[in-house]
Amino acid sequence: MKKFNFLPILLLSILFLILESCGPVVFSSRLGTPPPPWFYPNRVENVRYMYFPDYQFYYDLSLRNYIYLDNGAWITVNALPARFKGYDLKRSRKIRINDYYGDNIRKYHSETTTKRKNLNSRRSY
Repeated sequence: MKKFNFLPILLLSILFLILESCGPVVFSSRLGTPPPPWFYPNRVENVRYMYFPDYQFYYDLSLRNYIYLDNGAWITVNALPARFKGYDLKRSRKIRINDYYGDNIRKYHSETTTKRKNLNSRRSY
């Protein structure tokens, strides 16, 4: 009788451990469209924008488009232009923007750039 009670508990524990290690979970407003292949978080996150500082462009995970500055104008496209094609985004440095979920990433970019410049100027003393 004790073996019978122990067996279901053991099976449920094993099932829970298997399901827990299945991989990343990403919350998105679009159903059925997976995130790009370079975005694989190790935990559940609620992120809207990813920033690639080496190339200076953003990726909007909810709208699935890229936003970059080109000759002083912000451009929004579904696929990166040819000048970005040779980059491996899986290995590139990326920053998850955890504190901004609005639609105006341009305003966020100008505010954070100003803050970074002020911090860097203070550190140079």
